[in-house]
Amino acid sequence: MCTCAGSVMSLTAGLLFGIAAFVGAYQMSRNDKDIWVSLGTSGSLTAVMGARFLSSWTFMPAGLMTGASLLMFVRIGVKILQTSQKKKT
Repeated sequence: MCTCAGSVMSLTAGLLFGIAAFVGAYQMSRNDKDIWVSLGTSGSLTAVMGARFLSSWTFMPAGLMTGASLLMFVRIGVKILQTSQKKKT
C-alpha cells in the first residue's frame, strides 16, 4: 500500500462519496421523487473536484470527476424540472 501524503484522506473521501452516491441511487430507484441525496452528492463532487481541476488543470482524476458529477447534477435538475412541469398540467 502506498504511504503517499494524502492517500488516506483521498481514500476516506472516496469511500464516503461512493457510499453517498450508492445510497442516493438506491433511493432514486425506489422512489423517483427521492433525489436529494443524489443531488447533494453530485453537487458537492462538482464543486470540490471542479475547484481541484481549475487549480491543477489535470484531467485525471479531477477533470473526469468534475465532468461526470456535473452531468449527473444536470440530469437530476432536468428530472426536477420535468416533474414540476407535469404537476402544472
